[in-house]
Amino acid sequence: MSDTKKFNYPELTSYVIGGAALLLILQTGLLAALYSGLLVYALVHLIVPALSSRMSNQKAKLTSVAVLGSVIVLLLTVGAWIPLAFFLSDDGSYPVLLKKMADLIEMSRNQIPEWLADYLPASAEALQQTLTAWMREHAGQAKHIGEQTGRTIAHLIVGMVIGAMAALYDTTRIHHFKPLSAALHKRVVNLHQAFRQIVFAQVQIAAINALLTGVFLLAILPLAGIHLPFVKTLILLTFVAGLLPVIGNLISNTVIVVISLSHSLSTAGLALLFLVTVHKLEYFLNAKIVGTKINARAWELLSAMLVMEALFGIAGVIAAPVFYAYIKSELSQAELV
Repeated sequence: MSDTKKFNYPELTSYVIGGAALLLILQTGLLAALYSGLLVYALVHLIVPALSSRMSNQKAKLTSVAVLGSVIVLLLTVGAWIPLAFFLSDDGSYPVLLKKMADLIEMSRNQIPEWLADYLPASAEALQQTLTAWMREHAGQAKHIGEQTGRTIAHLIVGMVIGAMAALYDTTRIHHFKPLSAALHKRVVNLHQAFRQIVFAQVQIAAINALLTGVFLLAILPLAGIHLPFVKTLILLTFVAGLLPVIGNLISNTVIVVISLSHSLSTAGLALLFLVTVHKLEYFLNAKIVGTKINARAWELLSAMLVMEALFGIAGVIAAPVFYAYIKSELSQAELV
């Protein structure tokens, strides 16, 4: 196969447009919309083959896919609301959370060095005053965060609707693309496959981590007479943070060890030992579930996340696994790696 045939003008143009689009998405904060759209698109494509095998009527298939897309958008919206509703419940309300934080600080004083204890608030009232002063000092930033949160929610919803519409169009029509359109469609398909491989695999890993953490917090520690606060929150945090490869496990581990310190130093050590073991297990899971699908090792993903974080901040960390898998897929198909 000649180089001219392998890298024709439509292909090269589609690579440039695709790369510019991904860069623009990161620069303009549209990553949430992209991911939500790809998630709905992937779920529809996952289920549609089962529907297609049972339907010969095109109109019935069109209606079924439209309903399926709407149901998926609704379920994802409800699924995103459940964790938020939990944090807004009585257990997660501001006064209760403030009291529990103060209790944790008080219980931890005997477990930490004196020089560090001097920097901690002495009571719930002192903690409240500290937080109030901080909020006044950063009022402008808090307002910006609130606006950004609302914008992100809007992006998520619009992205899911676009993903459902794109899946409806893509699965119910026979396409006759011209060269550039065909090349661009191929870029989208490759991005969708990379997203599907990474995200679905990472969901499995996060679920396994949350399950093991739940066994530790709800079974092993109680059998030893140890009952930690925020157990449900910690398990939920383990799952949500676990959706980020490698770094997510470090985040949840840190929180769990700090909470364990409120009981005793030995409990924190036991939690650290258990979580390090689970963390090592995650490397095997990444190698087995993620690595084998995109032919990438954990150090490759971590390096990509480090570079992307330096360039784009937290959005870069979230984008890195999918973008890296996509780029590696394109290079592999072009027989360059």
